[in-house]
Amino acid sequence: MFLEFSLIGAFALVVLALVLGFVRLVRGPSLPDRVVALDMMTVALVAFCALGAIFFEVSAFLDVAVVLALVGFLATVALSRYAERSNSMRDER
Repeated sequence: MFLEFSLIGAFALVVLALVLGFVRLVRGPSLPDRVVALDMMTVALVAFCALGAIFFEVSAFLDVAVVLALVGFLATVALSRYAERSNSMRDER
């Protein structure tokens, strides 16, 4: 009983984190802000998958969480390198 209430509360907080991350992704004044917001949203989605694995007792959600974490890491690295290169090209001009 307590576990179910705790998981529902955790789901609500993760969804709130996703919404706030999306707001920062849309309104972010600079590219690094958007990259950090996207990374935070990826972490929140991984947490959502892990909570789903606990709540529904389906271990396949953990596989999804691991794959999502790996893809999110690669996307963050790629976007960070892009931001760094575009910033260094702007400095050369």
